[in-house]
Amino acid sequence: MGTYAAVTATKSMTGHLFGAAGAVGAIAAIRSVYEGVVPATRNLESPDPEAGLDLIAGLPRQMPVPATLANAFGFGGHNAALLFTAA
Repeated sequence: MGTYAAVTATKSMTGHLFGAAGAVGAIAAIRSVYEGVVPATRNLESPDPEAGLDLIAGLPRQMPVPATLANAFGFGGHNAALLFTAA
């Protein structure tokens, strides 16, 4: 914790929402910045400690979130990366 950027996956909780997936992911990212809570990746029970990532598993983590990156990759090559920061 603290060495790497925190990584989570909201799709584990919402499923694939097709056209709305990017919007829902962006809303979760924005709320993380303003509420200081990173949601956990659901069903991630035994992350590999050698992965070199700070994977959020189990319970949401309270922490300062000065910025967050939301990636959305859709069918047909519709891809976006949005960076959100606190104002």
